Amino acid sequence: MSIIMHRPVFLLSAFLLLMTHLPIHAQEWAAFDRYAEQNQALPPVAEDEVRVVFMGDSITEGWSASYPEFFEGKPYINRGIGGQVTAQMLVRFRADVLQLDPDVVFIMAGTNDIAENQGPVALETVAGHIQSMAELASINGIEPVVCSVLPASHYPWREGPDPATDIPRLNAMLASYAKRMGFRYLDYFSVMTDGAAGLQSELTTDHVHLSIAGYRKLSELAGATLDEIMASR
Repeated sequence: MSIIMHRPVFLLSAFLLLMTHLPIHAQEWAAFDRYAEQNQALPPVAEDEVRVVFMGDSITEGWSASYPEFFEGKPYINRGIGGQVTAQMLVRFRADVLQLDPDVVFIMAGTNDIAENQGPVALETVAGHIQSMAELASINGIEPVVCSVLPASHYPWREGPDPATDIPRLNAMLASYAKRMGFRYLDYFSVMTDGAAGLQSELTTDHVHLSIAGYRKLSELAGATLDEIMASR
């Protein structure tokens, strides 16, 4: 019997051997383990509590540490994960948002897609992921707040992408979608831009991530939106 006839069996065996030696976290693409313990430890929503989840990437993740005043003493839950693209957020949306039974979710995502953190992706696909998260929230009785992507003139860690062009294009898609669906749209971009598609210099540490002043502005805008939501109830 020729060795060629054994090749499929050899390849399958080699693949199975490789898989058994892969660390478990290497297959945990959406990072379900990042907040698993915190999610499990959350108490049920109190009768008079308005629980709010903030879903996003590193900009959201850094919010709690850089400007804790916004979160302290409030039923606000930060579920940002640095580096994530919208596809990863959509995959973990059930675990990190729906199962926490919030009243409101703020969805701020898309800049890492434009930065091609997981490779090139069409803006329409990015918008679709955000729209799917908003619709999942809505059909589960959670009010979605579709947030604009923050301004960025360039990405310090990636040459090639053009956020100064693509972020406004994506934001236009999101604003149009939110209006069509009757969802709230929080326009961080217009308030925080330097007028040339970048962040105002005092609001950022590296043209993308926020300074304390940046988080103060973010908190002011998110807080005003929450006040509007509470006033409408």
